[in-house]
Amino acid sequence: MALLAGGHVLLEGVPGTAKTTLCRTFSSVLGLHFERIQFTPDLLPSDVTGTQVLDRNTSEFVLRKGPVFCQLLLADELNRAPARTQSALLEAMQERQTTIEGKTLPLPDPFMVLATQNPIEQEGVYRLPEAQLDRFLFRVNVGYPERD
Repeated sequence: MALLAGGHVLLEGVPGTAKTTLCRTFSSVLGLHFERIQFTPDLLPSDVTGTQVLDRNTSEFVLRKGPVFCQLLLADELNRAPARTQSALLEAMQERQTTIEGKTLPLPDPFMVLATQNPIEQEGVYRLPEAQLDRFLFRVNVGYPERD
């Protein structure tokens, strides 16, 4: 439903509840171009959006697009990265575009972020900024399945 509405989904839950597997299956079933970013404390904003790199053959800078240029982005363990890196997704989620070195580039259509996060009580996680939480159409709590 979020894909049809142009929204994004945040899956919250402890590790081991198949959040990542759910995202991979979703993209496979729908045939969407899928990319995954494993958010870590040392991840930089340019690791998400992309950057200009020097081409040794031409001695010119060329754009190397980041994984955000896909139809379905799995932002895995989003709250393990610092706020600066988490914020790299804000423009993409809200405006369906990203700006690299002053150049604004559109993202593919459709574009959807499926993000996972671990409970804030766990060690090594950051609280998501309110501005980012507002970008999610759905927040789904994923718990362990019942034994029945």
